[in-house]
Amino acid sequence: MKCKAIVVKRTGGPEVLELTEQEVPQPGPGQALVRQRAVGLNFIDIYFRTGVYPVKPPYTPGNEGAGVVEAVGPGVSEVKAGDRVAYCLGPIGSYAEARVLPAALLVKLPDSIDFDTAAACMLKGLTAHFLIHLTYAVKPGDTILLHAAAGGVGLLLSQWAKHLGATVIGTVGSEEKAAVARAHGCDHVINYEREDFVARVKEITKGAMLPVVYDSVGQATFLKSMDCLRQLGMMVSFGQSSGKADPISVNLLADKGWIFLTRPSLVPHVNTRQKLEANASALFDVIARGIVKVEINQRFPLAQAAQAHRALADRATVGSTVLIP
Repeated sequence: MKCKAIVVKRTGGPEVLELTEQEVPQPGPGQALVRQRAVGLNFIDIYFRTGVYPVKPPYTPGNEGAGVVEAVGPGVSEVKAGDRVAYCLGPIGSYAEARVLPAALLVKLPDSIDFDTAAACMLKGLTAHFLIHLTYAVKPGDTILLHAAAGGVGLLLSQWAKHLGATVIGTVGSEEKAAVARAHGCDHVINYEREDFVARVKEITKGAMLPVVYDSVGQATFLKSMDCLRQLGMMVSFGQSSGKADPISVNLLADKGWIFLTRPSLVPHVNTRQKLEANASALFDVIARGIVKVEINQRFPLAQAAQAHRALADRATVGSTVLIP
C-alpha cells in the first residue's frame, strides 16, 4: 500500500519538508497499521528538523497522531482493526497518511474525543499532566508562573492548574495572546514585550514569589525565571523554543535561594502500558468534563507542513495546530 508522507533528507529550514509517496508495510509482530485522520504539530518536530535532536535522514517527522486501526500483526492484544486510536511517542513518522507502529503505544479513544482533538492533545496534554501532578504537584492556594501561556501546552496546563485551585500567572508575547490566556485559566497575564515579568511576579505575589515556574521558552527566560522563585522553589525547564539555556554553575541554585532545577520529559511517565493508559484516561476525563478545552486554532493540509513549521517557529500560532492527511 502506498501513501503520501513528508520526508526530510537533510537538516535545515522548513523547506526540507518534502511531500513524497512511500510504501507502507504490513504490520509485523506486535505492530498495528493506522490510517491517520489527524497529525499533531509540536515544537519537538522543529528540534528534529534543525538537528537540535539528531536523527539520521531520510526520515518522516512527527511524534503524534490519531486515526483508525486497519490491521494488526501477530501477537497484538492492545487494539484491533476498527479501533479509534491515538499516540504520541515511539518511532517518529506521524507526518503520513498511514503508518505502522508498535501497538503498545496506541490508546483507544473514547467516543467523546474526536481525531483532531486527540492529535492536538496527546503529547501536550500528557505533558501538562505530568508537569502539574508529578514534577510539581500543584495544590489549592499555589501561585504558579507559566511561560508561553497561549501555546499548546500552556492553554491546557493553565486550565488544569486553575481547576486544581492554583492562581495562574502566564506570560505571552502579544495582546491577542493575552486575551486567549485569560480566557483559559490565567488569573494574571504578563506581556513580556511590554513588562518585566520578574517585577510583575513580585508585585502580584506581594514579594512572596513562587513555589514553581514552568518554562518551555529556554534561553530568553531561563535565568529570570529563577528570580521568580521563593526559597526552595522548583524551576521546571521543559522546552527551549528560544534556544538552549546557557550552562550554569550548580552554585547558582544556592545563590537564587536554594532552589531546585529539573529538566523533565514525558517518556518516563508513559513508559509502561499501565502508566500510558492511566495518564491518557486522566487527560480524556478532564476534556470530556469540559475542565480542559483543547483549542485547535490552526489546521494545515499535510502537504503544507512547511508552512505550519514556519508559523510555529515564528510564534504566529495560538493553541494547538494539526496537520490533516
